[in-house]
Amino acid sequence: MGRKAELRLVAERRYWREAEARVVVEAWRSSGEALSAFAKRYGVERKRLARWVSRLEETGAGALRFHPVRVVESRPESGGGAPIEIQLGGGQRVCVPHGFASEDLRRVLAVLAAATTC
Repeated sequence: MGRKAELRLVAERRYWREAEARVVVEAWRSSGEALSAFAKRYGVERKRLARWVSRLEETGAGALRFHPVRVVESRPESGGGAPIEIQLGGGQRVCVPHGFASEDLRRVLAVLAAATTC
């Protein structure tokens, strides 16, 4: 399922959990569009999106958060660079190969963070 279809599914829901709202707000911020244009394109009520933007800013959603990092011995990797391995607090691991798309990683981490808060 593509990003646009995923956002439309979230937009159609009667109630958004905070994690879902964070995904939509982050997608809007990274789009560079005006809030009303983004809302119209994805079928999100403009007032609803604006409320979530405000609510998440109040709760410090834009605040910098640190995650524990552990340096491990690198293994030789063919293909232009060693992968990055991220181990989250709950034991989940994400292995990011050389040349990954940073937006994809951001979405994966948002989903994992949402799963650990529920």
